Amino acid sequence: MNQTAQGIPGLPDLTHPQELIQFGEQLLSSFLTLALLVGALGIVIAMIGAALRRTQPEQSIFIGEWVVRYSQLLRVLLHGIVVVVLLVAGFFLCSTLGNRYHHWEQAQVAEIAATVAGERLEQSAPQVRYVVEEPFTYNQQINGRIVQVEDTQEVSRLLALAGSEIQVTIDQIRNWQDQTNHYQIDFTATYQVTNTLAETQELFFEISPPYGYSLLQNFRVEQQGRRLEPTNPNNYSFPLRLEPGEETEFQVTYQAQGAPRWVYNAGGQLLSNFRLTIDANFPQADFASGIIPTQMQNQGEGTVFTWLFEDNVSVRNPFGVFTATNPITNTGVIPRLLLLAPGLFLWWILLLYLSLPLSLRNVAIAGGVFFASLLALTYFSRIIDARLAWTGISLVVLVLVWGLGRDRQTSLAAIVCTIAGMVLPILGLLVPYSGLTLSLAGLLSIVWLAVLNWYGVQLKKS
Repeated sequence: MNQTAQGIPGLPDLTHPQELIQFGEQLLSSFLTLALLVGALGIVIAMIGAALRRTQPEQSIFIGEWVVRYSQLLRVLLHGIVVVVLLVAGFFLCSTLGNRYHHWEQAQVAEIAATVAGERLEQSAPQVRYVVEEPFTYNQQINGRIVQVEDTQEVSRLLALAGSEIQVTIDQIRNWQDQTNHYQIDFTATYQVTNTLAETQELFFEISPPYGYSLLQNFRVEQQGRRLEPTNPNNYSFPLRLEPGEETEFQVTYQAQGAPRWVYNAGGQLLSNFRLTIDANFPQADFASGIIPTQMQNQGEGTVFTWLFEDNVSVRNPFGVFTATNPITNTGVIPRLLLLAPGLFLWWILLLYLSLPLSLRNVAIAGGVFFASLLALTYFSRIIDARLAWTGISLVVLVLVWGLGRDRQTSLAAIVCTIAGMVLPILGLLVPYSGLTLSLAGLLSIVWLAVLNWYGVQLKKS
């Protein structure tokens, strides 16, 4: 699961040189086009004014009005250009931050997933096998004729274990090479084998070492306290001969090290008198595969899991213990906020324009405050909760926008506009009830404009 973290597909990212060059070319082309249009309009008005300078006074007044309107248009156009430049620059800044934050979130998720993904330590249940001869028939061609031949063949059968008593102790260690957790396993099991057949039978007790280990040591198989040696290396099959109803015990012990997940695989066998106790000596231990333990008991920082199956229980999936991780929540919140940030900026700046007089310098500073606040939120939210970070940033912003007014009245207007158009909308995108919070912010904005324009509230012009 070590996938390379990717940004948001199709979103501009100014950290990519090719996109930065394309953005610069488009911006330069748009600026030249706008400058030519405004310059052409000014030249036309100047030529008309020069041609009619010595004509009738009424026409001179008409031209004068057009010159005044052109001057007003230039002022409005300058404000519009500043707002558009802030919007465009803010969009590319926020899209870049959104890509970077999405990349960071994916890397965090991949890092957490890597601690629980990958191989697992799996111990399979032993098998008690015996061989019987069964008749079978087959066809054979002899002297050009098909002849049916009767013969016997050896077929392996399995006996169910009479009882299983398994004790596993797990300690979690840190692997500093790949920065992942590993398990150290101390395994001890006692298996009871009973000959339930009606006759004396040659049986074979077969057990496999754990699967997926990186280190295995002291693997021992004993019968009634007597150590058994395999006839072939890594072939742990031990013959025994039991009378009808006779029983014996096998003890299996080992120490192993491997991936941070240990499971026991019953292989679909019927389990009787089965007891598996896992002493997980580390925090955040949880049971695997959804097979709920019969008992769970906290012991210090660890947990003791116990599975008890008394009679004829078949467990299809391997079950055991793994290290759980904290749930990954609230992903994608900051990237969504950053994508909507230019619209929130336009909301806020229009409230300011409709509430108090703004100079070009103040508009530019206000835009810088807005996007600098988002930049701070993006990186502060990586170390503390985003809502807490925005609360602190909002207080700083409210202190700064107080300076937009030249008196107490206009300063209060700037505060109200900032709360309704910036603080609440951004907070609404950080909390679970986004729709309700955004609705309250929109209602507050409309109520403020209605009171300001319909109820005779007058702000002093600066």
